[in-house]
Amino acid sequence: MTRATRIIAAVERARQPVADTVILDYTQRSAGSVAVVSVSGVPIDIDLPQAGRLRTDDLLVLDDGRFVEVVAAPEPLLEVRAPDVAALSRLAWHLGDRHVPVQVLPNRIRARREPAIEALLAALGARAVTINAPFDPEGGAYAAAALHGHHHGHAHNDHGHGHEH
Repeated sequence: MTRATRIIAAVERARQPVADTVILDYTQRSAGSVAVVSVSGVPIDIDLPQAGRLRTDDLLVLDDGRFVEVVAAPEPLLEVRAPDVAALSRLAWHLGDRHVPVQVLPNRIRARREPAIEALLAALGARAVTINAPFDPEGGAYAAAALHGHHHGHAHNDHGHGHEH
């Protein structure tokens, strides 16, 4: 099986010739190791040294030197709009406090469609609509460092908001 062991981030990519494409959902793009099948039917074993999230337009470098483009697959999401920025910020804060990955857009936020998230948003008075779209949530303060192999000493222990990791 063909292996991908390195990423070229979309922001760093030049004009490498793309040999194939993989369409991956959020879970697949967040896994450090996953077996997938490309658009042209080639099995690819993505085996990255550290788990980091792949984004649309990133390139996977295959063990034979070819490049495979990453595209985010549409998936079931909740999209929430609010009457103003303060209300939207409050909703994002509540979701973030529960470590729910969210995609922040200019006038709305998106989260994965899950019953617990829908119930939370309803309890907060938010109106969420269901959509199918690519999900590209915020990576967090340490996402870029993890992707590039850096570590900044952040420990996931009790950090003051009522629960432990």
